[in-house]
Amino acid sequence: MEDVFEALVRIRSEGHRAALATIVSVSGSVPSFRAAKMLVGEDGACVGTIGGGCVEAEVIETAREVLADEKPRTLTFDLNEDPKDDTGLVCGGSLEIFIEPVLPAAQLYVFGAGHVGLNIYRMARLAGFEVTVVDDRETYASRERFPEAREVLSGDLDALLARLAPSAAASVVIATRGHKDDMRVLRWAVHTRAAYVGMLGSRRKVLTIFRNLAGEGIDPAALERVHAPVGLDIGAVTPEEIAVSVVAELIACRRHAAAAVPGMLRARLPEAAKAGTHVFATSPEPT
Repeated sequence: MEDVFEALVRIRSEGHRAALATIVSVSGSVPSFRAAKMLVGEDGACVGTIGGGCVEAEVIETAREVLADEKPRTLTFDLNEDPKDDTGLVCGGSLEIFIEPVLPAAQLYVFGAGHVGLNIYRMARLAGFEVTVVDDRETYASRERFPEAREVLSGDLDALLARLAPSAAASVVIATRGHKDDMRVLRWAVHTRAAYVGMLGSRRKVLTIFRNLAGEGIDPAALERVHAPVGLDIGAVTPEEIAVSVVAELIACRRHAAAAVPGMLRARLPEAAKAGTHVFATSPEPT
């Protein structure tokens, strides 16, 4: 039978979230012991126990709230012998339970190992992201340029895309050297579980790519979540400044801030409205 720690490692490795409940303080007689743990998954499934009864039911309910706002909470229970108290337990003691969110590592896939991709990698690493860099050019996608990357992948782009399966906690940033590769990656990215998909591009480039994808039959609704231009609007021009704006938006998405909503940055072009596609405001071309 899987224990709490094994389940915790598995859940994080699969890119899922959970809440960990731990008894941190006990007084008197309680139905469990100090340091007892229970892991509550996003689907409500539990591993371990903190004693059962209505206490555990309330902990599970609070765990869902902890997952919703990703902030820890502490619950205190008095298990006295008064039958009017609706705890379901009359042990006579009390306990304090700390419930904390268990989040998967923030993973970022950067497509494009040029100047912009390199600086996004550097900034994202500082912000705590595990970065995978993908480029078809071996001279650019190398360990020498990306020494702290989780993975550095080079080779045929279609073959690499077939290998990758971003989790629901992952982010994808597209900054390849050309329209064709950007469109190829975006076509793949919008059908992944990634929580964030962003693409660099000028107004003309974004319009062209979105029109082409719509012409292929991709549902415009699938493109609604794409951040293009990628990054918060701070007037970024240089690769370093673009990296700051991109990672700031990644953090906003990770922390569920309002700035992460693509609609706040989107400016539909009249041409796009006629074509039934969705287009975003301009940004510098990737380098």
